[in-house]
Amino acid sequence: MPRIHDPFIFRRRLMAALAALALFTAVAPAAHGAGDEQGAREFVQSLADRAIQSLTAPDTAREIRIKGFRDLFNEHFAVVAIGKWILGRHWRKATEDEQKEYIDLFEDLIVVSYVDRFAEYTGEPLNILKTLAVDEKTVIVFTQIIQEKAETAVRVNWRVGKKDDSFKVVDVVVEGTSMSNTLRSDFSSIIRREGGKVAGLLVVLRAKTASLKEPAKD
Repeated sequence: MPRIHDPFIFRRRLMAALAALALFTAVAPAAHGAGDEQGAREFVQSLADRAIQSLTAPDTAREIRIKGFRDLFNEHFAVVAIGKWILGRHWRKATEDEQKEYIDLFEDLIVVSYVDRFAEYTGEPLNILKTLAVDEKTVIVFTQIIQEKAETAVRVNWRVGKKDDSFKVVDVVVEGTSMSNTLRSDFSSIIRREGGKVAGLLVVLRAKTASLKEPAKD
């Protein structure tokens, strides 16, 4: 059975946890004009606090974490839009049934894998360094997380967009690596390996999501 190779196994657990933070795109009222940077700053701080508080409590069962993350993901994140972007030109080649199954599997992959990463997160604080307005609709919030045990700082840049007068995270870059671009590259590599067929990617995603859903062994 085809398996997802190393690109799906993020090399650093912290990077995976931080990527999961970016998916908590709870909507907040958007500021206007010169206030966009401050609004984006407050939005990132708020969503980071919310994610940590809701998903890292040590006594929370895995099933509850998964349900909570799935609810937030579906409510506040453009699942279809980001999934289509990651699949790129291959989206148009897929049948309607393949597109539907892909979106379902993409959701499962993000929700289940990242919830488990949150269980390993030790609660280091997020420090906001500065903000930069890229254009009228996009602000980058530069942050870092201090790893107390390692005494090092991990750079995390949040790309925050405005849509319908609300803020939403559209990408997160951890130590120079874009999580959206990483998945796009991973999926493209799998499709090439599977003869250029989206069906081949679906086989791999089915196997990966099934394994993720299995209860952890003691």
